[in-house]
Amino acid sequence: MGHCVELLAVGTELLLGSIVNSDAQLLSRELSALGLNVYYHTVVGDNPQRLRQAVEAARSRADILITTGGLGPTCDDLTKRVVAECFGLELVFHPQCAQAIRDYFAQSGREMPENNLQQAYLPQGCTVLENRWGTAPGCAFEAEGCHVVMLPGPPRECLPMFRACAAPWLSRLSEGVIRSRTLRVFGLGESQVEQLLREQMNSLANPTLAPYAKEGEVELRITAKADTEGAALACIAPVEEQVAQVLGSYLYGKDGDSLEGVVLSRLLERGLTLGTAESCTGGLIAKRITDLPGASRAFCGGVVSYTNQVKGAVLGVSRDLLEAYGAVSAPVAKAMAEGARRALGCDLALSVTGVAGPDRDERGNPVGLVYVALAGAGFVQVRQLHLGGCAARRDRVRTLAANHALDLARRYLCNLPPEEGTKQEEAP
Repeated sequence: MGHCVELLAVGTELLLGSIVNSDAQLLSRELSALGLNVYYHTVVGDNPQRLRQAVEAARSRADILITTGGLGPTCDDLTKRVVAECFGLELVFHPQCAQAIRDYFAQSGREMPENNLQQAYLPQGCTVLENRWGTAPGCAFEAEGCHVVMLPGPPRECLPMFRACAAPWLSRLSEGVIRSRTLRVFGLGESQVEQLLREQMNSLANPTLAPYAKEGEVELRITAKADTEGAALACIAPVEEQVAQVLGSYLYGKDGDSLEGVVLSRLLERGLTLGTAESCTGGLIAKRITDLPGASRAFCGGVVSYTNQVKGAVLGVSRDLLEAYGAVSAPVAKAMAEGARRALGCDLALSVTGVAGPDRDERGNPVGLVYVALAGAGFVQVRQLHLGGCAARRDRVRTLAANHALDLARRYLCNLPPEEGTKQEEAP
């Protein structure tokens, strides 16, 4: 039977929501890479009785227990003492750890409060995990059939200490490797993706295939466990190919890909430039593109045409058009994209205009009504979107609108057919 890992995060601030338990996410990825299965995530506050109960529960169902947090110098840092008591171990003073703490303060030019030496007390017989990124050393030991690792809570200390110290200690328990491939899907909801791939999902055991709803898109994760990385990737490959055949143009990338990343890479490949004219998204598309290294080689700039005055003065959208159709309309989206292309001197231009909410606009258009357009040499594509409903938050409408605009550009740049409902017209 394989090993079972439980991650136990200690800290009242986690329960209060003051900080996010990012350690659990980061460590779960690292443990998967070692071929160790994480079965449980637990969070407990800085209370010795509840922490003791959490440790006892964890050791009853897992043979690898990894704690994060509670190793510092203050009175609420209880992890070492409580964990040691649960396994019948005494805490002993480690002079080398104490000197490392003194050196840390000396190098920073600060006087060391004496309570920091509390961090130099560790369970008897443990392996000390050196902390080169902070003051609190970690530790690892095996007792009563359980492998225990204690790590500091701050992510800037926890993750590097795990990689440098804890992972080598745990590697002897490794049972092969676990590898995942994340496929990124836009234009279909999670339930639609599940329906299309239900038969494959139900038939798979290793690798597994599962969908995850993200903000405005869907991720599909293929996970395989094997003796080697090559064998795991070989298991993943045919499933990835099957998914690609089923989803077609809705599948836009994998692993770290993003819609804006795909758009930028294709612009660079084809030697084209892009500009934007944004109303309801307020520059979100431009921000997402310019967040990427190398964006300046393909992105000319953007116009945040939030008012009709700017739409007219900067983009050349006529007053007659605005009065006849309103700012939230297909003709205005088309004119905005064409105007941005002229004003910015770019090969392609994206535009967005719509009602982000929380209320209808002055013409009575509902929240979530959005038009996106793409203008190029001799053509304009326009798509009407309905992004409202019960989840029509302002931020969600803006995110989805930006996603749809980027997908419009992606499809054009990848020579894919436009999404259903997209209208293409000739342009001068």
